[in-house]
Amino acid sequence: MNMNELSCWLALWRLPGAGPAQFQTVIDQLGGIPPLFQRSAVEWQAWGFDQEQTRLLAEFAGGQRAGLAAGVQQDLDWLQQGDDHHILTWQHPDYPPLLRQIRGAPPVLFVRGQPGCLALPQIAIVGSRHCSRDGKALAHQFASHFSRNGFITTSGLALGIDAAAHAGALESGRTIAVLAHGLDSLFPVRNRSLGEQVAASGALVSEFPIGVQPRPEFFPRRNRIISGLSLGVLVVEAAVKSGSLITANVAADQGREVFAIPGSIHNPLAKGCHALIRNGARLVESADQVVEELLPLLGYLRQQVLFEDGMTAQQEAPAFADGSAEQRVLVALEYTPCPVDQIVLLTGLPVAEVNSALVLLELDGVIRQQQGGYCRV
Repeated sequence: MNMNELSCWLALWRLPGAGPAQFQTVIDQLGGIPPLFQRSAVEWQAWGFDQEQTRLLAEFAGGQRAGLAAGVQQDLDWLQQGDDHHILTWQHPDYPPLLRQIRGAPPVLFVRGQPGCLALPQIAIVGSRHCSRDGKALAHQFASHFSRNGFITTSGLALGIDAAAHAGALESGRTIAVLAHGLDSLFPVRNRSLGEQVAASGALVSEFPIGVQPRPEFFPRRNRIISGLSLGVLVVEAAVKSGSLITANVAADQGREVFAIPGSIHNPLAKGCHALIRNGARLVESADQVVEELLPLLGYLRQQVLFEDGMTAQQEAPAFADGSAEQRVLVALEYTPCPVDQIVLLTGLPVAEVNSALVLLELDGVIRQQQGGYCRV
């Protein structure tokens, strides 16, 4: 992909409100992203772009250096800063094939490190930031064991379980960290040294452009990439209302295996794992149990990747099953913004399920965030 074509992908990715659904619409209509910028404002609006989006597209198409173009230049400057800096689009041969299969697969990935390792077999480890000593030790031990058995551990570089998992994986192999901000910086500050080690051995990955700072709503989006890259997700310690349970719920929606380590009934950090087990997650007591469950999937998933080679990850927006969390959330929403706590009351669903459904619905392009809440598009 030449720089002009890449610039067009980056410009559309930086367009406020644009997501995978819009990328797929443009590709279906025009056969690629660059032709979009040769069309008129009337055509852009016919394809669903609003007035502000149309203005920004026109500025970029007209060669103005402000707006989208300034952000795109940041991305391209970062790309040139090192041989270990990479930008992968859906069309790039190094775009991870498992991730490409999921709903809402990001059209653009920023990678620092070795992009080839994104296609290798991975197991995600997630859990609480405020974990126990035992939880840290388990995450470290399981990740180290996964590395010795040929699996890469993928996590989110957060404090607590994430950091312990990355450290354990580094003892015997490589690890991948998916971040909720641009790769020109590393958060949290306490894990910057660890992040540098991750980049040197495996990869740092983000869908967010350069210069984007972490925000609370970015973490659920980040979590779908962690699970989407992986064959399965292991939850070590998690409260009932936590990002780890969002990751597990998204993983189940993606058809990934979900594993959970049980704990004491008196430990609040075990309650999330117990809830997952009651809902069908596999109870595991050793790393070998996870490896034994996932090894048979390798051949099958490789066949699936070969079968779908050349096809895009995005298809038509799915019809949501009656009674599913997505369908119930969508029914509750109208065209005026509704805050998350109100959606929880209207649907009667747990907060974790509501947040997971909101992420998927937003990525499918049927809802959007606006004025502190969510509304239909």
